[in-house]
Amino acid sequence: MRPLTEPDIRTSFVNCSKGEAKRLSVPRDLDERPWDALDFLGWRDPGAPDRSYVVTERDGRLVGVTLRFPSAQRGFLHRSMCSLCLTTHPGSGVSLMTARKAGAAGREGNSVGLYMCTDLACSLYVRGKKVPQGGGRFQESLTVEEQIARTVDNLSGFLDKLGV
Repeated sequence: MRPLTEPDIRTSFVNCSKGEAKRLSVPRDLDERPWDALDFLGWRDPGAPDRSYVVTERDGRLVGVTLRFPSAQRGFLHRSMCSLCLTTHPGSGVSLMTARKAGAAGREGNSVGLYMCTDLACSLYVRGKKVPQGGGRFQESLTVEEQIARTVDNLSGFLDKLGV
C-alpha cells in the first residue's frame, strides 16, 4: 500500500458523513507505518473503544469504512479465527466488526459484519511480521503471496457487501 496522509484518509470514508470523517481519530504515526507490508490501513480509535477504521485502495481510489464492535468481549477460553487473514486468536483477539452500508441503505440503518483481528494487523500476520499472542496461523500449502491475495479478496468481498 502506498503511504497515506491525514487528508487522504479523511476524504476516503464512504459510510459516514463528512463531518464524522473530519472528527474521527487518525493515527499519529503514519510516517512510521510499514506501508510496504500493508494491504490496508487499519486502526482502533483510542477515544472511542468500540470504533475502528479501515482504509484501502480499490479500483484506483481510496476507500475508508468505519467499523464498530462490542466493547464487551468473550472470555479467554474461546478461540476465534479472523475471516480476512485466517489468523486465530484467543478471547478478544477477534471481534465481530460491523460497518454501516454506504448510501441510502446505511442511512436506513443497514449494516454488514465480519469477524476480524481486533488489532486489524492482518497484513502483518499473513507476512509473519507479527505473531498473535496465544493464537497462530495454520500451516498452509499456499504461498505468502497467495495468502495476501486471499486476504485482499476477503476484504474486497466485505466491501462489496457494503455497497462500496
